[in-house]
Amino acid sequence: GGRVVVLDKSAFCGGNSSKATSGINGSETKTQKAKNIADTNELFLSDTLKGGAKKPEIAKVLVYESGPAVDWLMETFKLDLSLVARLGGHSMPRTHRGKERFPGMTITYALIQMIEKVQEKSGGSMAKIITKAKAFELITAGGAVTGVKYQKNNQVLQEMGPVILCSGGFGADFEKDSLLGKHRPDLLHLPTSNGEHCTGDGIKMGTDVGAATIDLEWVQVHPTGLVKVGDEDAKVKFLAAEALRGVGGLLFDATGKRFANELGRRDYVTGEMWKSKAPFRLCLNKAASEEIHWHCEHYKGRGVMKFYSSGAELAKEMGVSVDLMAKEVQAHYEAAMKQEKDPNGGPYPAYPDGKSWDEASGKTGVGKKFFHNLIDGKQFAKEPYNVAIVTPVIHYCMGGLVISEKSEVVTEAGKVVPGLYAAGEVAGGVHGNNRLGGSSLLDCVAFGRVAGRACAQYMMGGNVKMTSLESLSGGVGGAAAVEQKADTGAAGGYTMEEVAKHTSKTDCWVVVDGQVLDVTSFLKDHPGGELAILTFAGKDATAEFNMIHPPDVIGKYAPDAVIGKLAAAAGAAPAEAAPATKEKLGCGTLFLVLLLALWAVTAMAVIGGLAF
Repeated sequence: GGRVVVLDKSAFCGGNSSKATSGINGSETKTQKAKNIADTNELFLSDTLKGGAKKPEIAKVLVYESGPAVDWLMETFKLDLSLVARLGGHSMPRTHRGKERFPGMTITYALIQMIEKVQEKSGGSMAKIITKAKAFELITAGGAVTGVKYQKNNQVLQEMGPVILCSGGFGADFEKDSLLGKHRPDLLHLPTSNGEHCTGDGIKMGTDVGAATIDLEWVQVHPTGLVKVGDEDAKVKFLAAEALRGVGGLLFDATGKRFANELGRRDYVTGEMWKSKAPFRLCLNKAASEEIHWHCEHYKGRGVMKFYSSGAELAKEMGVSVDLMAKEVQAHYEAAMKQEKDPNGGPYPAYPDGKSWDEASGKTGVGKKFFHNLIDGKQFAKEPYNVAIVTPVIHYCMGGLVISEKSEVVTEAGKVVPGLYAAGEVAGGVHGNNRLGGSSLLDCVAFGRVAGRACAQYMMGGNVKMTSLESLSGGVGGAAAVEQKADTGAAGGYTMEEVAKHTSKTDCWVVVDGQVLDVTSFLKDHPGGELAILTFAGKDATAEFNMIHPPDVIGKYAPDAVIGKLAAAAGAAPAEAAPATKEKLGCGTLFLVLLLALWAVTAMAVIGGLAF
């Protein structure tokens, strides 16, 4: 394999991929086969093209690499991706996730750990991670890309070697002269689900060396950004996973009526919301909530989802008739029964094809034909619900740099730029004018592996050899050992009353597993954004924290934030913490990865040569 340097603009690797919530698509996977899901690559490709993709040759790579990619993650990294859901636009259940934690965090953290282990075992000779490194210029020679310049600690530095761009889109580039302002100024007023790092850096650097772009005007507005009551105007919003609708969640407008096919394309659902009356509520009955229990508990913990003991309680808060909402639920139930009995006899056109019996969505021309976790109208008044207020948010940029089937970046003349590759959201033309849910993580993994193979072959030609990530890293799974942090803080520990005094952006404390953390200086670096922490300022965030993060995160990435113990936990064992990794800037590099997204896939691909 090749030696790898990973540059990340942020303080921590992972980018938006670490926040992906619904799952990763895969057809003909081992998980599907074990569940007797008769999915095929051909059917997935058909759905992808119907969903918006306009370049069949690129879409085919995405689809045919999907099953091997999902199986690779499960087998090589021992990940749990055992649950499968059907999201909007999919003819079969194919969106994989695990029983705990968001799939984005599950996947990115495993990959980050792996490359950290390779770095540690090799002393940085095989892999090296450099964070807070803002790349700004590609180095070229003879028409080929040979390296990159970046800024770190007010210095301009460089790394030499071919480059794979995995830097994401421009969904948080709100300046008037930005890519978003240039190509979609009509969206500048909307909130976003993107981190502030998503400013199109990779696209801009690529065009500076002659790379072509495609579909920059196609920016996906996701219909279900989560609205926090009391902070409705927040520019950055958490996202309600599309899987919430996949398990049977229903969308209601302010009048208590359904208005769309919940499993339609994202652009369609957003369009129907703009035609209807806000606020909109995403409602999960008991069975749907139980199927996606972890997500519901997470959202409730963040204050963006609310539990109602009954549909009657929900209707009362909405100020609508409980009988009206029960009627809507009954109509949905009856449509499902008719669909099961006579799937091709409905009076409305269905999505993605066929006929539908569902009037609410059928009138829009995109009738619903897949139903899950149903109740009838008579159950509504007494049925418990988990409910979130949702609004459209900027979510994903389908446009980006033009790539070949090998992830090579291409010029306007159709020629490959030697030494330059792109994978993930930075690459355009993969999804066309609309991306299906679950295909973002897939895009990163599938084209990350493709780019890794192509780049390894570009560097080494016929000398590429099969290698083992397990031998390179010293083993798969498990957390690296960390040193114990000396006990600090007030004698006997801090009280919750003391912690509760520190609740602002300039003075923020939280409690996790009996440890008191001063996270004030960490807020700006938190991969999930400041709001994710500020929601728990002055509080015990243990339950929420442990739902999302592996147990060694604080010790590895924020040991200096620990200032002491909670008084009640003062006698507990000392917290574990890891010393900061010392950066080595001088080692020779054959290959460079520049990224903000699911970067480690590509790094693993190249470190491991063709050992997929």
